[in-house]
Amino acid sequence: MHLIERFTRTGENTIMYEFTVDDPTAFTRVWKGEIPLTKASGPLYEYACHEGNYSMEGILKGARAQEKAAAERH
Repeated sequence: MHLIERFTRTGENTIMYEFTVDDPTAFTRVWKGEIPLTKASGPLYEYACHEGNYSMEGILKGARAQEKAAAERH
């Protein structure tokens, strides 16, 4: 397999992620994709660190509910 990845800054807060996959043993032709990325304002968590951690969704929902309640009080 041959994988090419490219990150291009397209604006002050945006990056375009582009990839090309060339694997003749798995696919009949080369395929490509692109995903626009926007700067996040909060902390980032790598998905792999939490993969299979099904309680993470509940923990994050609880934290967002607490943040919302605090913002509504002020």
